[in-house]
Amino acid sequence: MRSHPHHQEATMPAPEAAVFDRLSALAAIDSPDARSRKTIAETFTGKPLGSVPVGTVEDVEAAFEKGRAAQARWAERSAADRAAVLDRYRALVVENREFLMDIVQAETGKARWAAQEEIMGLMFAARYFSKHAAPLLEPHRVPGAFPVLNRTSVGAKPKGVVGVVAPWNYPMLLSIGDSIPALIAGNAVVVKPDSQTPFSSLANAELLYRAGLPRDLLAVVPGPGTVVGTAIVDRCDYLMFTGSSATGRTLAEQCGRRLIGFSAELGGKNPMIVAKGAKLDKVAKAAVRACFSNAGQLCISIERLYVEREIADEFTAQFVAAVKAAKLGASYDYSADIGSLISEAQLETVSKHVADATSKGAKVLAGGKARPDLGPLFFEPTVLADVTDEMECGRNETFGPLVSIYPVDSVDEAIRLANDTEYGLNASVWAASKSEGERIAARLHAGTVCVDEGYAPAWGSTAAPMGGMGISGVGRRHGPDGLLKFTEPQTVVVTRFLNLDAPPMVSQESWQRFLMTVSRSLRFLPGR
Repeated sequence: MRSHPHHQEATMPAPEAAVFDRLSALAAIDSPDARSRKTIAETFTGKPLGSVPVGTVEDVEAAFEKGRAAQARWAERSAADRAAVLDRYRALVVENREFLMDIVQAETGKARWAAQEEIMGLMFAARYFSKHAAPLLEPHRVPGAFPVLNRTSVGAKPKGVVGVVAPWNYPMLLSIGDSIPALIAGNAVVVKPDSQTPFSSLANAELLYRAGLPRDLLAVVPGPGTVVGTAIVDRCDYLMFTGSSATGRTLAEQCGRRLIGFSAELGGKNPMIVAKGAKLDKVAKAAVRACFSNAGQLCISIERLYVEREIADEFTAQFVAAVKAAKLGASYDYSADIGSLISEAQLETVSKHVADATSKGAKVLAGGKARPDLGPLFFEPTVLADVTDEMECGRNETFGPLVSIYPVDSVDEAIRLANDTEYGLNASVWAASKSEGERIAARLHAGTVCVDEGYAPAWGSTAAPMGGMGISGVGRRHGPDGLLKFTEPQTVVVTRFLNLDAPPMVSQESWQRFLMTVSRSLRFLPGR
């Protein structure tokens, strides 16, 4: 990877300290001055941005107490009224998008275009749910037990107070983006942002309050997972989590003991299949985005490339050239293609995976090194060949800028290897035609599959469910499922004219014989 000296320093400064002081004051912590505080550093440089108060169990308890009171009033408002608040928030996101991108870049170190993915995701989620929530939540008629006698309808009641435990990699989209449908459904929400990225959640909370959301309805409580996260899980009526499969298992057990609902998007070891006839120059360019968005710190990014052997050399050459041409650097504009990792822990994981693989025979085709000359947490986008299952990166998620290429003898072999994993989150397919790509996609064990793209169109299709199979998740975000999971279905049946007791002057035997005859005839009615 060649050096890019003009990217060694951020081309624009991070937001001023006063901004972070203002956002810090929005944390749902009763006595900020009496609490300990955590300093948040700019990822590009390691310099302090600001500090936030650290939440306690008492702060979470207070947030839930206020949230329950606010939720009762919020649920009395119509779904259309609630949706209007979230639509005003969408307009504020558009208006303040540059500011929001500055915040998320400062906290995560991602490139500007990857930061814009978060803004677009928030816009799409708010637009979809604002437009479609009311009809989805409206009670609707279904066939009753006995026609005419019974009028049956199904409605949706909010869960109560929803807990959202959010990660650091897409800290706006995976905290507030998941809160949007919960709020429109009539719930209150308590968010625990990752300790490294609290300002991303707080900046959006500020916009939600400006849009007219009652302050007590959404609480952002920064703090460690062992304290704040555990307290939320112990009190919430439903939990939304994004993070590792290992943590997801633990939280699922905790929710199971309380018999509350749980939804999670977890890890992925996502494959891309490149078949003969695909336009390799187009694939190579798109694969750089698919593999290295947010420096590979994305659950749905690609880590495994299966390429038919006849085209493997040509594709590899084009892909490696595109990776080497990508600009790695710190920039608050669009001049950098790939940004920084977020933490020493992530840098260490990527470094160990590369070192382990090369020590066992893997070949580095591009990258392979940390870049302290660009900033404390930069690592070159890395492409490996000859990776085996014995290597750490062979079957385990790296969650960083590391991808492996595997030549295969056929599409059938590519599909078999792509499915040979516990994960099943996202996949990408490139073939000679759209129809061939769709046929391949249908055979893949993944919650979303993009044909002729990497991941973004599947994520952006907010009318469709998004989530994982296997150990990649439980439940779905987006689409009707992503709204209704935050509700409890309620069936109301009105019995008219006469109930199921035998009418006067009719024997029980005759009455039961009549009911059986009617029941048998119902099979001819539509909807049965």
